[in-house]
Amino acid sequence: VRIFVRDGKGLALTRVGAAYAQSVREYLQDLALASLQLRANGTRDSLNLAVLPAFGIHWLTPRLKRFAERHPGININQTTRFSALDVSLEAVDAAIHFGAQDRPGVHYLKLASERTIPVCRPGFAPSLPLTAEQMQHMPLLHLQGRPGAWERWFERQGHEAANLRGMLFDQFLGLSAAAAAGLGISLLPEFLAEPGFRDGTLTAAFPEYLDSDGAYYLVWSKATPPSDALEHFIAWLRQDSRS
Repeated sequence: VRIFVRDGKGLALTRVGAAYAQSVREYLQDLALASLQLRANGTRDSLNLAVLPAFGIHWLTPRLKRFAERHPGININQTTRFSALDVSLEAVDAAIHFGAQDRPGVHYLKLASERTIPVCRPGFAPSLPLTAEQMQHMPLLHLQGRPGAWERWFERQGHEAANLRGMLFDQFLGLSAAAAAGLGISLLPEFLAEPGFRDGTLTAAFPEYLDSDGAYYLVWSKATPPSDALEHFIAWLRQDSRS
């Protein structure tokens, strides 16, 4: 099968050659990743964990030092994801899930509840905090993974929400940065809003936190027995969440 053709003084891929190169490239990338995992983990056990980026950075990662001190022979490898996944099908041992306990085929371990608060840049409006009625007429920043979040927030404040205009983001970190840049008002979880309050990049656009309908869970498949590393991680999380 001809995979190259002469193109002037060089060579170019044919159509089938380009398809073959794509297939080979994916295998080589898998081989490179496997080699990296082997070098990084060495003889230690490893746990592959799919995490929500903001929760992973601001809630989970600061706690992992305590786990590493107790279990120095286990590596926690984190993969970022933004949407729901099937832990029985993907190459992870467990995942961080936000929402309700409504997914079949997985175990749940509750990690944290969530409270949210509208935030903005200091000086975003002449007078802060704002009322819910005032906020309806301002640019509101939206998260793709939380459709209807602002509508539910306004309904719980006793206001019918309509025509809520604003930019759309795929993760909380972008939402937080946009609010700090003065692009609008973001609805952020407490673990992300509080650092912004402390360093002065964010301020409360509304004076109260509101409990979210969902919570954060560690989920893992019922179809596959957990590895020793995952069992140690689950036991540590159960104890750490109580302390």
